[in-house]
Parts: sequence; structure tokens; C-alpha cells
Amino acid sequence: MGGPTASAQAAREAPPARTQPLPLERLFDNTAVSDDARPGTADFDGAGGSLSAQDLTAAGWTPGRSLTVQGAGLTWPRRKAGGPDNVRADGQSVRVRGRGDALAFLVAGTGGDAVTGTGVVRYANGSRSSYRLTAPDWRRGPLATKAVALPHINTPGGQLAEKARLYVVTVPITRGRDVASVELPRADDLHVFALSVRADRRDWTGSWAASTSGYTAVGPWTDRTLRLVVHTSAGGPRVRIRLDNTFAAAPVRIGSATVAVQASGASPRSTPVPLSFRGATGAEIPAGAQAFSDPLGFDVPADTNLLVSFHLPGTVTAAPVHTQAIQRSYVSVPGDHAAAATPEAYTSTITNWPLLTGVDVGGGPGSVVLLGDSITDGDKSSPDANRRWPNVLSRRLLNQDAVPRYGVLNHGISANRVVTDVYTGDGVSTSTGGVSALNRLDRDVLAQTSARTALVFQGVNDVRWGASADQVIAGLRQIAERAHARGLRVLAATIVPCEGETRCTAAADAQRVAVNAYIRSNSDFDGVLDFDAVVRDPERPSRMLPAYDSGDHLHPGDAGLAALAESVDLKLL
Repeated sequence: MGGPTASAQAAREAPPARTQPLPLERLFDNTAVSDDARPGTADFDGAGGSLSAQDLTAAGWTPGRSLTVQGAGLTWPRRKAGGPDNVRADGQSVRVRGRGDALAFLVAGTGGDAVTGTGVVRYANGSRSSYRLTAPDWRRGPLATKAVALPHINTPGGQLAEKARLYVVTVPITRGRDVASVELPRADDLHVFALSVRADRRDWTGSWAASTSGYTAVGPWTDRTLRLVVHTSAGGPRVRIRLDNTFAAAPVRIGSATVAVQASGASPRSTPVPLSFRGATGAEIPAGAQAFSDPLGFDVPADTNLLVSFHLPGTVTAAPVHTQAIQRSYVSVPGDHAAAATPEAYTSTITNWPLLTGVDVGGGPGSVVLLGDSITDGDKSSPDANRRWPNVLSRRLLNQDAVPRYGVLNHGISANRVVTDVYTGDGVSTSTGGVSALNRLDRDVLAQTSARTALVFQGVNDVRWGASADQVIAGLRQIAERAHARGLRVLAATIVPCEGETRCTAAADAQRVAVNAYIRSNSDFDGVLDFDAVVRDPERPSRMLPAYDSGDHLHPGDAGLAALAESVDLKLL
């Protein structure tokens, strides 16, 4: 009785014969989605568990739906509930076409733990490269990195009120080569729903960006228009915006959107210009997904405030936000006022940026991404004045010719940490410190438009809240490794002193000093910015110079932020 079983096992372990690559959907051999009324028609995990078709519909993940996540275009399987809709990875050869910087997989594991396997990318010129793919578990994986979480799991015995997770995982590929096919890993319990090449859009430069720091209650807004004020770094002859429905459980509808240069307040210099989304005036953005507007011929000035307006025709009670905007934006009375050339409809203000996460301009040399916390976010800088240190750095780049005039993307989040999630990454919450730098790295750095260099300036919140230097160092080292694997140049800045702030104890400062010693002496980074040396008091190195202190002893004021930006050796970028 052991013979056939042993032979079957040997056949599974043997390398598969090279076959003609097929589209992924022709290889589907597992059913993950069931109708709530017929849960027995799917068995995702081998124990009868499955995803709810009704939950997927409520999230906007309907059969055949195009989804953009982390800049990659994916398609949710065009299959009805109860039919094969995913591949159990077992070395299958998948036909994939495209040229870019990464492969994007829509995946989940079903073995109880994350599952990892190695696959092969084959290029049109006959070359190949390997990749390593890890799929978190659909029931136990981290909510902080999921693409979408569904509220139920279907089983033959009834529906469970338990979160089901799906993930988008990207892996690097060789830039400049056309992908011809992808050999999936041979890994038990690794399921692939969709796969694509993420295009490396070197014809765009990121000019402005903000990280989603939480998913909070807003408004509520019904039939309102938001007019958000953002400040450009690089300029260009074309523009597109990015809207993200990160951390959400339901789709959000954008009725229309426009862009204009700000005159003052909610007043544009001239009539706002309409944006489109895949040729339509608006878009519905599924839970966890994003939408890029179509390219628009529009002269975007450098170092200038733009007004990005979009109409929310439905009722929005919670939204992904960047909380610490340090900038007033505007909310209208009821109606679509995106095209309004006067400010009268905008009767109330907000100081966060909901939904909008990026503004790109045509052409340019690419972007520098600043991964940071409240100091990078601009906390304690003058409101509505664009005196964050990333703004000052951008102006320095614009006013020189020694290095390219990169766009500067500010991905600072107030209260953010390197190794610990302040926000869990799921559900409506008052926590707006974001998921950890490690957990947001893919979205906020690696997927950013034409990123060339990443600059990491974090760690003070970790040590203030009890993390050890070793933990922070391990996190920074992992950030460097992951960014280098994508071809980015990686810089690190030392942590500035904060004696006098309640949590900046002598014990916390000892950990800060140890982290800084690592940053200064290691070879993990391509360059070091010694921000500690710039702002510390030479008579008492554990505290900030009073001239640079905003008054809370943790955050530099305008003068201190300018000193940080002025100290950057631009050639390191």
C-alpha cells in the first residue's frame, strides 16, 4: 500500500518537466471563494475554509475587477464563486509579459504560518533570475501589510466572524529586460490569485507624496468636495495624482477631480483642469487599492502650492488619512465643486490629507524618498509655510546644478516607529502613527514613483517607547537590505537628541547613542547624514541646541529643520 503513495510523493518532489508557459487562469487548480449560501463549494485551505463572495463584493473585489496595489496592476480572478480561482504554487510556468522593477503577486498561504518558496523569472533575451516569495497566512498573517481583510471565513459548519487576509507581495526583477514567463515556487500551501510585472515608470517623477498614517473617522461627508493643498518639489509639463484607499474595508467613490495652481486659500489662479481615470471622470477605488489619474498636460511649477480637488458623491464616514499635514485644506458645502474657480463653496477647513497620497510630474530625474517620523513630517514647523526640512532640501536641489534636481517625497509620519506598529493596519482607529517603517516600506518607499534614493531618519520613537538599540539596528539593517535589493541608494541619518522631553530618559538616550554609533560606523548604507551632530548642544550632547529647539525638546523648530536640510551633502543623493 506504500508504493503508490511513495511514487506520488517522489513525482511531486521531482523538478517538473519544462512546459509551455500558460496564462495563470488556465492553471487554476484550487477554489478559494464560496457563496455564503453554499460554503461547501470551495475548499481554500484543505479543511473546508473559504473566502466569502459577498464579503469580496462589499470590498469592491468583484470577479474580473482591475486592482492597482503598490503601483502594480492586478486582476481579481474572473471566476464565479465555487469555481477554480487560484493556483497552488508547484513550479508551474506562467506566461507573463512586461518590463519593470518588480513582480507583483496577489497571494495568501493556508498552512497556518507564512510560506516561502523560490521561483524563476525568464526573460525574452533568454536570461533568467531567481526570486524568493513569502506569502503570509490568510488567517494569521499581519494585518499591517495585507491588501484587504474580509470580515468572515466560510466553513461547511457555518460562517466564522474571523478576518481573512489577502496580500500583494512584490519581488525584484532585472530592470530593463522584458519578462517572458515566471516559474512559480514549489511551496505547499502558497496560493497565487494574480501576477503581473510592475512597470518602472521612468517617464514620471514624484513631486509630492504623503503616507497613510491611519484610517480614521471623518466628517461624515455626504456629497462633499475636498480641496486639498499640497506643495510640489519638482515641476513638469504633465501631471497625475494618486488616491489610496489603504486600510479600508469598503470601496470609495470619486465623482470627479481637478488640479489647479493655488492663488490663496481655496482660490485657484485659474479655472481648475479636470482629471480623468481610465477615460472616465471619476473612479471607484476598491478596499486596499489605489487609483492613478490619467496623464494630463498641465504645467506644474516647482516649489508651488497646488489645489487638488475631488468630489465624494456618497457618504464617507472614515477614510485613510495623513493626519499631520501642517497645512489647511478645504471642504465644500454639498455638491460637486471640484471645478469651481472661486472659493465660496469651501466653507470649512481640515488639517489632514484624506485619500490623496501622490502627485507626479512628467519627465524629470526621479525622486528621493524620505522615510521618517514627526521631525520629517514637519511637526512644530510653521503651519501653511512649507518649512519642513524636506521642503528646504527640495529648494536646495532646485537652486543648484551639481546633481539632478530630484523630486523630494516626504514619507514622514508623526509617532511612527521602525519596528513597532502604532496603528494595527486594520479598522477605524484614533491611532495615526502608522504601521512600522518595516511594514510600510514596500508601499511608502519601494513602490514610489521613480524612487532613486531612500533616506531613513527614524528611531527616536522606538527608543523613547522602550525598544533596544539592537532592535532598532536590526530594523534599519533590514530596510537597507530590502531597498538595496530593488536597486535604490540608501542613506541613514543619525537620531537627534531630546533630553528634556518626558520620555527621553537617560536610558532612552543610551539606546539612541548606540544606534547612532552603528549608523556612523557600518557599511550597510551608502552614506550617513549626521543630524545628531548638526543640532546637538556641544556643551550637553544629549539635548538640542536651544536655538534649534521648538520648545518641546523633541522637535526642531523652523531654524533647526532648516539646519538639517542645509547640512545634507547633495552629492550623497
